[in-house]
Amino acid sequence: MRYAFSTLGVPGLPVPEVVRLAVAHGYDGVELRAHPEEPVHPGIDARQRADVAKEFAAGDVRVLTIAGYARVADPDDAERLDALVDLAYDLGASYVRVFPGGRGGPEDDGVAVRRLRSVAALAADRGVRVLLETHDSHRTGAAVARVLDRVGAPSVGALWDVMHTWLGGESPAESYAALAPHLGYVQVKDIASAQDTTPLPLGTGALPLADALAPLGTDGWLCWEYEKRWYPEAAELPGLLTAGRERLAALLADTRTPPHPTPWPRPPGSVPISRSGP
Repeated sequence: MRYAFSTLGVPGLPVPEVVRLAVAHGYDGVELRAHPEEPVHPGIDARQRADVAKEFAAGDVRVLTIAGYARVADPDDAERLDALVDLAYDLGASYVRVFPGGRGGPEDDGVAVRRLRSVAALAADRGVRVLLETHDSHRTGAAVARVLDRVGAPSVGALWDVMHTWLGGESPAESYAALAPHLGYVQVKDIASAQDTTPLPLGTGALPLADALAPLGTDGWLCWEYEKRWYPEAAELPGLLTAGRERLAALLADTRTPPHPTPWPRPPGSVPISRSGP
């Protein structure tokens, strides 16, 4: 298993410092938040892109993902998917992250399917995979899989954010079963409760991380998305990085033992969600 962290946890940090953190704390890759307030976004020019790629190559650190803010189920969203794919290609990233961002209506799935299909050929040509994150209007694995089943393109897949599927009432087993045919990689995090989503060090909160990691096998990527940008009062991420990676490695090792018989705890007020549900 390879480990990455998101720059959402170190908002505004210059690229050389991001690479330094990854090297110092034993992370194989970085998920780059692609927003105008960050050093890397679709508006940077060819020279800047080359400089970013050079920094990561010098540290032998992978740009795992360009974490864009396109909302593919919103018909009024103006962020260009092709620009995100081109940025990922220029930086050698494997993935582009997009959100659903639907309005909660019956047309959401169709809008998302059309937009994702529109970029599938370019992504395949660039060797980049566009991943729809379990988030907002499509926070469960069932909801994201419903869209991706219709897209039907290998260059478009799923990004499993374990917090959102849990908040949506799915067990990790249910989420994995829905997402497995499409899964790119997994975003991990921890929080105190469904009511308090302030980021915590991995393994100290309520999320069932061990259950989420259990079906993943020994290969692939785990990315720690620590939402410091949205919770400035949270502890600083750099001091947590080594312990977080070690915690994930320990959880993965534990999942190779016989399964624990304790029932999975759903968040308060949640109900099971079927894949065919709304």
